[in-house]
Amino acid sequence: MEKLVIHGGRPLKGVLQVSGSKNAALPIMFASILVDSPMHYSNVPRLRDIQTTIKLLNILGCKAERGDDGDIVVAPGSLAPEAPYDLVKTMRASVLVLGPLLARLGRARVALPGGCAIGARPVDQHLKALEKMGAVFDLAEGYIEGRCKALHGADITFDIPTVGGTENLLMAASLARGETILRNAAREPEIVDLARCLNACGAKISGQGSDVIHIQGVERLHGCSYRVMPDRIEAGTFLVAAAITRGEVLIKDCPVAELAATLAKLREMGLTMEIGDDWVRVLPAGRLRGVDAATRPHPGFPTDMQAQIMALMTLAEGSSSIEETIFENRFMHVPELNRMGADIRLSSGKALVRGVDALAGAPVMASDLRASASLVIAGLAAKGVTEVQRIYHLDRGYECIEEKLRAAGADIIRASSAL
Repeated sequence: MEKLVIHGGRPLKGVLQVSGSKNAALPIMFASILVDSPMHYSNVPRLRDIQTTIKLLNILGCKAERGDDGDIVVAPGSLAPEAPYDLVKTMRASVLVLGPLLARLGRARVALPGGCAIGARPVDQHLKALEKMGAVFDLAEGYIEGRCKALHGADITFDIPTVGGTENLLMAASLARGETILRNAAREPEIVDLARCLNACGAKISGQGSDVIHIQGVERLHGCSYRVMPDRIEAGTFLVAAAITRGEVLIKDCPVAELAATLAKLREMGLTMEIGDDWVRVLPAGRLRGVDAATRPHPGFPTDMQAQIMALMTLAEGSSSIEETIFENRFMHVPELNRMGADIRLSSGKALVRGVDALAGAPVMASDLRASASLVIAGLAAKGVTEVQRIYHLDRGYECIEEKLRAAGADIIRASSAL
């Protein structure tokens, strides 16, 4: 086990480089199952979930490896239908092999997914939609077992917008017979990136980024070279880290358009920023002011920024509130922030935050990926020493975060932990 040890109270100053998006890279890499020639991916972050994806693709029969230049090449092979529990339990995104395997093989056996403990994230929307395309499913011994003669186009309306469901259906429908229409589709930028990659491979997808997507199935998809989009959540995390330390930071390779809701909320809090096409400069600011926020599907305020913005609210002037509407169990960082001197109270799905003058370093424990980030952010601003335990969560979504922050002036190291 490892932990991060942070001596807080130092303003960040310098440049922070945003890595490629994990949430975009995972489905894009799974799209390799659909193609009949090699895929070449660049700007893929070095993360545990990416390494798990490489292992899973190899198990499924695609030869996947990362080269010395950091790029990942996936070559097609003889496909196998099973995604085993030992890998799927560590990464929820593994369920995204379901649609591609059904489209290519007509069968799939995928373990029910695991991932962060932030509440129920059922896959029933995936299964109901694929059933409309001709698939039949059984649940046995913890596995989803699917089969079909051939997927066909269908007019599908999701009960609720689902990012994973939209991604799974985009991939499956690309090789289905006829046209598929996805209504009430999720609109996240990572879905747009997946569609852009599939179109580069010969798919016929339109409407991505809206809630109605049209996919005209094609007979085959070919490989291509593709650069993964920058990570908007990492960029947002860096914005908040700069703000809470009252630092001056240039954030490069920043997906500005995709961060509109986060940038708007930070402006509302009083943060001064200079913004370019692909960069944001955070300027030193005094004490920010409290605001109210609520997580919403894109283009609303992202649930993956809720924990980070809450850390910033703890030191804002006045009171703030943040409502979590996406996941019912995503406030597990609240007791840990309170251990550091924050004044946060939970009530009916909302966190009520009363700003305090200062946070104090303390040993804290991460419960999930974004909770980890919020504790690091709080530690950067706190007086004294903060130790963040269980940072394996953090390593699932942030590439070398302590090295990046240290280069911008943070006093942060990775150390062994007894836990």
